[in-house]
Amino acid sequence: MIQDQVLWHTLVDSIDTYPRLNGDTKTQVCIIGGGFTGLSSAIHLAEKGYDVVLLEANQIGAGGSGRNVGLVNPGTWAKPDDLNKYLGDEQGEILTTALGKAPSLVFGMIDRFNIDAQDSRTGNLHMAHNAEGEADVDNRYQQLTRRGVNVEVLSGAKCHEYCGTTSIQKALLDKRAGTVNPYAYVVGLAKAAYQLNVNIFENTAVQQLNRVGDAWDVVTSSGTVHADKVVIATNAYTEGEWTDILKTIYFVCYYQIASEPLVGDASDKILPYRNGSWDTRLALSSIRRDKDNRLLLGTVGLSENKESLYVAWANTMLKKYFPEYMDQIKWQYRWCGRFGFTTDHIMRIFEPAPGVVAATAFNGRGITTGTMLGKAFADYLHTDDRSVLPLPFKTIEESIISFRKMRATLYDTGIALYHAGQCLKIVV
Repeated sequence: MIQDQVLWHTLVDSIDTYPRLNGDTKTQVCIIGGGFTGLSSAIHLAEKGYDVVLLEANQIGAGGSGRNVGLVNPGTWAKPDDLNKYLGDEQGEILTTALGKAPSLVFGMIDRFNIDAQDSRTGNLHMAHNAEGEADVDNRYQQLTRRGVNVEVLSGAKCHEYCGTTSIQKALLDKRAGTVNPYAYVVGLAKAAYQLNVNIFENTAVQQLNRVGDAWDVVTSSGTVHADKVVIATNAYTEGEWTDILKTIYFVCYYQIASEPLVGDASDKILPYRNGSWDTRLALSSIRRDKDNRLLLGTVGLSENKESLYVAWANTMLKKYFPEYMDQIKWQYRWCGRFGFTTDHIMRIFEPAPGVVAATAFNGRGITTGTMLGKAFADYLHTDDRSVLPLPFKTIEESIISFRKMRATLYDTGIALYHAGQCLKIVV
């Protein structure tokens, strides 16, 4: 029996809890959202001496930060040269550099605050699933090495060794990258923030954000936070009608399934160096191991409403990549999350009013992008210098995605059909 439960939550023994806001309070900075972005902002602001209150609508890690794949990847889905086309050469290079340093920022936070994030730091693999994918891997390698990045193209026997499958003939190993248990990382950040005297309140959903003179009232059902400045860090788990940022993204579901712990030859051969990986398919598949040697598969476009397609897709991928272990691998957990998507695969940052900043649309790169932008927001609120930000602010109006709900539905339906085609061997 496969359990409908987030694996990551079962692998963390001790979880700190935080009270609900009760009454009114005053602070310098109020952060809305207790994920990677909000907690990184809180930590970096507290280290600069700011008084900080953080409000989380549910529990720390209940949303995307606790349901993530756990790949600590640099960059975006878009290649560096594409970022330059979208943003201009100068701004594109600034963003590429900032995101390239993001994995080391994540691992540095883990080390600095002694977080047991169950991390690996052996690099991640971008696996080419066909000839077109191999050309894409070569192109990415050329673009990254031109910028001095430590990447390597694996082919032949070495590729088979690293991936653990002979179905992949070429892969790009990015040595900056790695993996974490995302839930362990986010609850570890919360504990670090609390130890820096950040006031964290769980189960405290924001209902209104009101301008009061030069400051802000962040209104909840159980109290109000009076703040000089506000960071909105709710991304794809924004709730309520108090902000327009939801108009700038559409939701994409991400499904994951985890096996029972691997043993024997399967444990020795599948991703033996504990690299995280994802392939070049139209609807990508992520593949990784956890600390207990489970095999995890994930993909976009499968929601909890397509339960019958879950296991069929997973078994299809298993047969494609690891057919010799089909009888040995038994599925144990499955779960879904969602992330905010944009058509150009680039995140957005906003300053919708004086003293308010917001970030959204991490396009599946929440761990690194969120941690990096959280620090950048802290630097910006401290200095009021826009040059510390990795990309310029956008307005809500110019970032609105037309028919966003319809787009999400069509994407979900289209990718579900693609996966069904994979199961029926119509597409590869």
